[in-house]
Amino acid sequence: MINNLKKISRSASVLNQQKPQQVQHYDMIVLSHLRWKFVYQRPQHLISRMAQDMKVLFIEEPLPNPDNKEPGTLSIISENLHVLQPNVERIEDIALILPSYTGSRNIGSAWFYSPAFCPILESFKFDTIIYDCMDELSLFKGAHEQLMDQEKYLMANADIIFTGGKSLYESKKRFHRNVHCFPSSVDRSHFEEAKGEISIPSDIGDIPMPIAGYFGVIDERIDLELLHEVAKKLPDVSFVMIGPLAKIEHSDLPQTPNIHYLGMKCYKELPSYLKAFDIALMPFALNDATKFISPTKTLEYMAANKPIISTKITDVVRDYAHCVHLVENADEFAQATRELTDPNSGSQWECQYREILDRTSWDATAQKMKSIIKSFTR
Repeated sequence: MINNLKKISRSASVLNQQKPQQVQHYDMIVLSHLRWKFVYQRPQHLISRMAQDMKVLFIEEPLPNPDNKEPGTLSIISENLHVLQPNVERIEDIALILPSYTGSRNIGSAWFYSPAFCPILESFKFDTIIYDCMDELSLFKGAHEQLMDQEKYLMANADIIFTGGKSLYESKKRFHRNVHCFPSSVDRSHFEEAKGEISIPSDIGDIPMPIAGYFGVIDERIDLELLHEVAKKLPDVSFVMIGPLAKIEHSDLPQTPNIHYLGMKCYKELPSYLKAFDIALMPFALNDATKFISPTKTLEYMAANKPIISTKITDVVRDYAHCVHLVENADEFAQATRELTDPNSGSQWECQYREILDRTSWDATAQKMKSIIKSFTR
């Protein structure tokens, strides 16, 4: 960490000459490995709600652009929420340009989504440090070998740790005295639109029914081999995959006439696509990358009242085994699909969904988090 500070001081005089048009006061900075305009998920839901009561600067991983002479690109999402895309080579260099936007190295709160940003702690003073651990990033494909050590450093300095699921909570509470479990929630009214009179987009409306669909990031967490096997067993079922690819190539995707890849859709569009699903899928691989996940889409599918088929992800099994169809292999997956596409199958899961959804919302989660932060005083 000390070496990082020396590197920062050597080049600070150059980068600090670059000034944005206006320095502003921010109550909180958020440091995220996920970009704001990527898939709309936990960071966007929570931070947009945090920004209702405070001014927030959401900082993404660096994206160097030699043609841009500015230290970064600042996007105004709302009056209280700004997104900074740093134009620097390394995460460490964010510390050089940040005072040009904040005007100070003293900031009320820092909210971390990735331990990779921990060098920022060496250059700034924060009243409160929050780590919202939504994934075990060190287990993901391509994770930097330093990430585990960086997380230890971040947790040693954090005042509050939130986790995105029970498995993560059980993992982190062993190493910190102030850990709170906040599984991902749902914007219920948004996804309930799928039950209404909204129109179905043509790129999915033209696909033969029945449709077994998935939306979300398509990466190493998806069991592509399982998807391929099931699609071959059920040639009369259309399997629709919606979302961007990450850390895999298009050539890695199984190709059969009944698997359709529709690409990334914006958050606003998702209920229209979900309306077309006869079954909602969570075909996750059981590997290191999924060991601690608590899929947000579970509740989003429920809000649309869609039957759900999932592989046996730990947090899904423990919380939703009574209403989600759990499968272990292609045969079980195919059988569950046949049963759920039977017109006589009914919707016995509807009451169970309603009971689950009545207990949670992103508004309630954000409000509880705000209360914990407010009650903490350094």
